[in-house]
Amino acid sequence: MMRKRLTRDFFDRPTIKIVKELLGKFLVRKTGRKIIAAMITEIEAYVGLHDLASHASRGRTPRTEVMFGPPGLAYVYLIYGMYHCFNIVTERNDYPAAVLIRSIDVAGINGPGKVCRYFKINKLLNNENLVNSKKLWLEDREVKIKPEQIKRAPRVGVDYAGAYKHKLWRFFIKKIDFHNLFR
Repeated sequence: MMRKRLTRDFFDRPTIKIVKELLGKFLVRKTGRKIIAAMITEIEAYVGLHDLASHASRGRTPRTEVMFGPPGLAYVYLIYGMYHCFNIVTERNDYPAAVLIRSIDVAGINGPGKVCRYFKINKLLNNENLVNSKKLWLEDREVKIKPEQIKRAPRVGVDYAGAYKHKLWRFFIKKIDFHNLFR
């Protein structure tokens, strides 16, 4: 199995294209001598200033500054005072777009807070450059997800977002046979 780290060029494209391609990629975290890796199985897109579900819709703030940075940065924030959420900045510099990792292929690890706990991701990794980081990165391990395996749905918990609450910008893998993915 070939392992290829995702490059800045991968993230410097339209977010909706990237989210489909991130399904089946691996999130990798190194803490000390231990390396944790798992396949991404669910993801959400947040695109631009007009997307009322995006933190960036309120403009450039100290919290959202990383979303306006170059593609391939980590955007990590805390919700409910106890759960971290991990996003990857996408598209061009100065355009706020990101994707939220919601689920991985580890039993019981669904939801962005659980993903962050599993990978030990916290605010210390906010603004981490995923392209060359030695702590956190993404890899292509040649898992092929067929278009018919990808399901689209509205994003979770964005009822306040006006017309943007109906956008089908959550993508996830359905009915996957993990044993046949690597053949």
